[in-house]
Amino acid sequence: MAFVVGQGGKNSVLSSAAKKWKDFKSTLTRHYILPHINDRERLSQPPETYKFIEKAQWDAFVASRLSKEFESVHSQHAQIREKLEYNHRLSRKGYAGLEDQLEETMPGVEIDRSTLWKRARQDKHGNIPDPKVAEKAKLIDSLRVLLQEDTKKMEAKAREEALRMEARTKQLVEAEREHFLSQLSQLIPNFDLSMLKPRISQSPKNPMSDKASCSWGDVRSLHFEDDTAKNGEHQEEKKNEGNQDEEKNEEKKDEQKEEEKKVEEKEEGKKDEEKKEEKQDEKEKEDEEKHDDKVIKGVDYSNMEVPSSLKSLCRYVETTLVPQDKIMNFTIDKEVFGVERNTFVLPEDITQFAGMEEIGATVVAYVPSYLHDHLKEANMCSMVGFIDPATVSANSGTITDRSRLVAGRLQKTDGEQIFMMPYNTGRHWVLLIVRAKREAVYFLDPLPGNRVVDEEGKNIVNSAIKIYNSHIARASRKAVIWKTLSGTPKQPSSVECGYYVMHFMRDIIMDPSLAFEKKYAKGKEEAPYPQEAIDEVRNEWAEFVCLHME
Repeated sequence: MAFVVGQGGKNSVLSSAAKKWKDFKSTLTRHYILPHINDRERLSQPPETYKFIEKAQWDAFVASRLSKEFESVHSQHAQIREKLEYNHRLSRKGYAGLEDQLEETMPGVEIDRSTLWKRARQDKHGNIPDPKVAEKAKLIDSLRVLLQEDTKKMEAKAREEALRMEARTKQLVEAEREHFLSQLSQLIPNFDLSMLKPRISQSPKNPMSDKASCSWGDVRSLHFEDDTAKNGEHQEEKKNEGNQDEEKNEEKKDEQKEEEKKVEEKEEGKKDEEKKEEKQDEKEKEDEEKHDDKVIKGVDYSNMEVPSSLKSLCRYVETTLVPQDKIMNFTIDKEVFGVERNTFVLPEDITQFAGMEEIGATVVAYVPSYLHDHLKEANMCSMVGFIDPATVSANSGTITDRSRLVAGRLQKTDGEQIFMMPYNTGRHWVLLIVRAKREAVYFLDPLPGNRVVDEEGKNIVNSAIKIYNSHIARASRKAVIWKTLSGTPKQPSSVECGYYVMHFMRDIIMDPSLAFEKKYAKGKEEAPYPQEAIDEVRNEWAEFVCLHME
């Protein structure tokens, strides 16, 4: 008898025939030979069920199953089979098929190994018939309950640690503030601390909208203002003293006249100071107006030494954004920071970026957006991720909230990725690189000298890694490893920190080996970036923003 099988089904037919042939021989061995090893007469004839087997074929098959070679193989496999105590009921579906099935029937539920193990041993009614397997399933359930309780305890401990770190940071900030005010009072004669404290407390809550600079800012105007106020109080006191002397002792009129003369001289000096102050205020106002005119008035961008794409962007600001009082809106894709985010760029952000002035978090946040496109092209998305600088930098929320944001970003990975975290300390940009699986953080600072990690930023990342460890049920090491990579190029003045951090990120992902630790190691300190290198980054930024011009 012959069958004609199509070319497409030949392999499946042969595979099915081979399995059936194997099962048939196994059935004969288990049911008709091994149970009757000592009954030679019964083994002399083929079974009644399979009369089609010829006696010569049957005798040869029985002889092969009673040989020492087969007995050895059978004994070996029997011993292996005895070790399988918890038999599953998956048949040919296997664990992979079961996992696919559960993902369809249990959407949104995490399918872990313990769930697969139990479901693989249940019958169609959800029961586990084997008592031994059922006992093991109960043990798994009890261990999962203990694990959940331990995880909750670890998360609570991490929250307490975050709150403790936040309180400690506040203490350090207050101590630093008092130290600064104390030094200020020594530098300025007759300085009244109570006059400056209200001004400090009324400072903007979120300076991330301002431009980040590495300088202390201009405190000269504060000094001058406080001196003027103090001189005014002093002048008033002198007048009162003069009046009291006149009432108490008329005989000292000559001395009073001399005193009044001095007062008049001081008043004249005060008027001169007020005139100087008015001139200074007028000059500052003129400078501000001139600075604002850069955005409003026409500029000859063709003569500006900036990348061509940045010139085009500036012309767009001049011809479209400013006349129409518009801003540029963007949506940062979910893949970049883990969540989709809507943001915008102001006209002054662009003109100040073109003028190599200080830049804020909005400008820096666009760098990961176009660098992520490069990661996708290089198939490196599983190696590098980004953390949104606008949500974790100074004054963008409590330490606890920012720690949770960072931890949430780390939890969306298998731990092998490195995460670049541009961080603004309030007046300066640095780059932190977090490697969660190794509990290590790398610190890159473009300012020269022996730089130390900002205490607040350090607390945020340390707490985030603890929360991440509790999420994956891993015990934390005593302390997170912080490594300062001091061999980075150093900025020449106080405004380039943001541009240098942008360049650091670009340099790191352009190296497929991600050998940044070796590249920026101590002792390999480089000269400042040439302006051409900074312009290369600025040009890429401008090209990306130009894509969103209407």
